[in-house]
Amino acid sequence: MKTVSFFPSRTVAIYMGRMFLLRTFAVLAALVLVLQALDLLSESGDILAFPGNGDAQVWQYVSLRVPQIVSRFLPFSVLLGTILTLITMNQNSEIVALKGSGLSAHQVLAPLLVASLGVAVISFVFNDRVVARATATLNQWQKVNYGKLPIDRGDRANVWVRDGDDLIEVAQIRGRGDATRLGGITLYDRTGGNLVAILRADHGKRAPAGGWLVGPATRFDVARGTDTKLGSVVIGKDVRPDQFTLASVDADGLSFGALKAAIADLSDAGRPTKALEGSLWHKLSGPLSSVLMPLLGAVAAFGIARSGKLFVRAVIGMALGFAFFVADNFALAMGNLGAYPPFLAAWAPFLLFFLIGEAVLIRSEE
Repeated sequence: MKTVSFFPSRTVAIYMGRMFLLRTFAVLAALVLVLQALDLLSESGDILAFPGNGDAQVWQYVSLRVPQIVSRFLPFSVLLGTILTLITMNQNSEIVALKGSGLSAHQVLAPLLVASLGVAVISFVFNDRVVARATATLNQWQKVNYGKLPIDRGDRANVWVRDGDDLIEVAQIRGRGDATRLGGITLYDRTGGNLVAILRADHGKRAPAGGWLVGPATRFDVARGTDTKLGSVVIGKDVRPDQFTLASVDADGLSFGALKAAIADLSDAGRPTKALEGSLWHKLSGPLSSVLMPLLGAVAAFGIARSGKLFVRAVIGMALGFAFFVADNFALAMGNLGAYPPFLAAWAPFLLFFLIGEAVLIRSEE
């Protein structure tokens, strides 16, 4: 009994997959080179404006910014790689040969779909392990105007908390719960809205009896204009650990697991999590969008190249890809505003354009 394979021959599958991946990553490299150069033109002045910064800091910025650009434009590179691959095969009548051998449109695209699935897996791991850390570090660095680069990448930074009339500013926070550690603490002691004193300390941790044990502390009396060394003191007795660790959760600067844990902590604290849940789902749907690109760009594969409509078909494929990116960003923005449920905000564009791609593919086959 003859078996029907979803893929073309092994040789053809490897040939198409290699051609697709080479074009995809060549396009990605070109985009990263151009976009990083343009971005550096606008940021290099701010980086070098800080005293002591030089070429090393510029290259440090490039190392943190390139992963963000790669993450953002990888799906678009997959789209262009698909279109370039299929246009080349169409012009060389290779698609006609594959169709003439009895392969369906889905079988012709199968090697590209498998290769794009591999790209999606690589994209997820890259985003989770590299992009999240680079984003967290770059955000901290920009908050200090490209000054001394903060250590402890991925930790929260520059968090403000209110304790009655008092304000507490923490430069850097590590850990969670009772294991939370504070660094660079500044307490603005206010009475009736008037600033009475400023207390500064280098380190802080959770006190056994509640509050935060900070030290070595120095208190500046505003009225007298004098400094007093206090050693270790307890501040913020009514401030909970989650007020520090969950004061500002940046979804882009957290890995999938860290963001999931932050959402659970926020939920336990009774705080809203809908926007972050949408971002959590998007950490899965975003990389998986690479699998859509062969479907959306497949319109360039079918049709006779001699008809003169090959360029039009390529433009239609790019237009479908652009429409997906616009719809994806719009849905995510609506999710952040609370207009869309988190799951719908992350997955609706993917499912919609999957159906559109399938409809175009089936129509092309007919």
